Amino acid sequence: MSHDGVGPRAVKRSVAFLTASALAVPALAGCGSDDPAGKPLAAGDVARADRARIADGGTLRWAVDTVPDTLNTFQSDADATTFRIAQAVLPSMYRTDSRGRPVRNPDYLESAEVVETEPKQVVLYRLNQQAVWSDGREIGAADFAAQWRALSGKDTAYWTARNAGYDRIEKIERGKGDLEVKVTFSRPYADWRSLFTPLYPKEVMGTPDSFNDGARKKLKVTAGPFRVKKVDGKKDEVTLTRNARWWGDPAKLSTIVLRAVPRDKRISALSAGTVDLAEIDPAAARRITVAALPQSASSPLMGPGARRSVADALRSWAIANGSDEEAADEEISARQKLRRKAAKYARQQKALAGFEVRRSLEPAYTQLALNGAEGPLADERVRRAVARALDRRDIAEAVLKPLGLPAEPLGSHLALSGQAAYADNSGALGRQDTEEARALLADAGWVPGGPVKKKDEAKDEAEKAAGPEGEEDDGSGQDSDGDSGDESEGGDDGTYIVGEDDDAADADADEADADDDGGDEGDSGDSGDSEDSEDSGDSGDEGDSGDDDKAPQDSGTGSRPLHRGSAPGAYAPKGTAAPARAEAAPVAKDGRALTLRFVLPSGPGSDTLRTVADRISRMLERIGIRTEISKVDDESYFKDHIASGAYDLALYSWPATAFPATDARPVYAKPVPAADGSLNVEQNYTRVGTDQVDQLFDQAVTTLDDSERRDLLRKADARIWAAAGSIPLYQRPQLTAARKDLANAGAFGFRTPVYEDMGFLKKSAQGPTGTPGRN
Repeated sequence: MSHDGVGPRAVKRSVAFLTASALAVPALAGCGSDDPAGKPLAAGDVARADRARIADGGTLRWAVDTVPDTLNTFQSDADATTFRIAQAVLPSMYRTDSRGRPVRNPDYLESAEVVETEPKQVVLYRLNQQAVWSDGREIGAADFAAQWRALSGKDTAYWTARNAGYDRIEKIERGKGDLEVKVTFSRPYADWRSLFTPLYPKEVMGTPDSFNDGARKKLKVTAGPFRVKKVDGKKDEVTLTRNARWWGDPAKLSTIVLRAVPRDKRISALSAGTVDLAEIDPAAARRITVAALPQSASSPLMGPGARRSVADALRSWAIANGSDEEAADEEISARQKLRRKAAKYARQQKALAGFEVRRSLEPAYTQLALNGAEGPLADERVRRAVARALDRRDIAEAVLKPLGLPAEPLGSHLALSGQAAYADNSGALGRQDTEEARALLADAGWVPGGPVKKKDEAKDEAEKAAGPEGEEDDGSGQDSDGDSGDESEGGDDGTYIVGEDDDAADADADEADADDDGGDEGDSGDSGDSEDSEDSGDSGDEGDSGDDDKAPQDSGTGSRPLHRGSAPGAYAPKGTAAPARAEAAPVAKDGRALTLRFVLPSGPGSDTLRTVADRISRMLERIGIRTEISKVDDESYFKDHIASGAYDLALYSWPATAFPATDARPVYAKPVPAADGSLNVEQNYTRVGTDQVDQLFDQAVTTLDDSERRDLLRKADARIWAAAGSIPLYQRPQLTAARKDLANAGAFGFRTPVYEDMGFLKKSAQGPTGTPGRN
């Protein structure tokens, strides 16, 4: 789980529930002849090419978020890079296809099937006879058995993060020959295909010491197209090289270097030629897209200074040549800085012309979480009112449409469109309906125009609830009691400019940041980035984000510029009220206005979440709910807020899974009291759950019939919708910058990457000239 990453497991909190058992669940779409699972909304975009067109050799430099602390995917500190490495170097019995469904991996597995169901479920694996570990030993039953014992949960000396499925195995034994592995389950387990992917050698899984410490920084024995050569913490990179004992199609690349590059430094790394492949944010995608367009005299200006008006330029010239020497010196310095930034931007754009943006939808989705533990959202009617106020299609379009991706709201908590368990069950909650949302609030006792407590008292209570950390921002532009603020911020003289609002200001600021590549200015940490180093003597000016916002407009001096949407010259005297908004009056109950704490991360890459939060806040205003947005540090977002329950509303993401009966249960299981009196919420950070949902998951995970299991999961999903603890919004965009001559890599979508097929096109197979050279 993430706001864009993985969150910790959770903690203590009392909780109150209203069950959804009395709510009628509509008939499922699966009753008809059409498959409700549908098709994936977007295909993968990897520049697919036949192996014959790909050159042998070369090094792929792939930007990742981190160098992992462990290479063992079954440990609690494993991260996305851990799993990426495991895909390239370890056996996987199953991988996912383009629809997000598990398919047998023939490189390791000839067949796997349930051969008995009574008295016990028995699965027989027949292994590829060529499959061997890098030390020459055959992959066999001993490896399966060692992994089962380590992950069964019976030996607490193994520091495991998960044991789902392995705890249901009764025994593992050799079949008729060395290539057969017979697995007997103590209880039926429908998601048996999720097991033994990845499969570690018995040398790693055989003892607690080797499991806990032996595979953290090295893997001596592997069995994939690549092997781990080195984990270099100083250089922040992991090097993979070809596995000489690999029996499948030989890897086209000779080396893959996974290099840790912060998201806000990736434009610099790409333009400097230090990485060939990198996931990027929308702002970076826009820059690369523009760089690839033919340039002419009529092309729109981009980058630092592009939005400066003639008036801005004249004012800057006048100040630089004026009689005020101090102001002139400051302006001359700002103009020089602007020229350096513009030159750097132009160099970067020239280099970025050799890349392209590959687009798909990530196998993950973003949701709005509603904390049902306490406060107004403990009342199911209020949660349902929040949900019914949301125009989910509008939110999806705001995020995905500008990126050229399908903008469909997600209809399931448990699967994505195209996956076997998917069906749009949002009808269990109901479509967007402002009047119905207001009626639900009224039924819960929240009525418009009710008396509220004094401003200072309400503010003190809100600050106490929000905690000492976080930057509070009233998402509605009002105080917690619903009164409009009279004071302007940021030293504004109080003049109201018709058409100017915070949204326009934010849009301009975001565009300025995108043009300047955020924190990339002054980045000298990318090896080989000699162009960046030219700016290193600017006394840190390039890294001054405050000046960066001003430089594109007016070189950092002069009067405040008008924003888009304003009407130049349309001024009103100080104190003139802004035009009244059309939203409903705030609702209140027992002297308290209905104000919800909306917690968001504040770090780089959070722009999309802030955009979504602003839209949600405006939608809630229409039914009388106010939000107080609290922007908190990324490091503490999950641990101190989501996991601990210190929020009312929050946005974060869950990855899709091919095995929802196993993987989704802890996310939606009803919290239960622990022995020490705390509440065990597992990964259900909304604290909303029902006995009915738990029972449906329990039935699904033991149902071996695929059709029956899908029906059970869809029923569970409908009840999760009805409880309104979390509202799926959209499938996340997946944007990847790739060198134009790089094939079979990019935005993978659902499909598991095939590492041996990645490589650079032969010169005879390349398109137009001008693509980057290959190492």
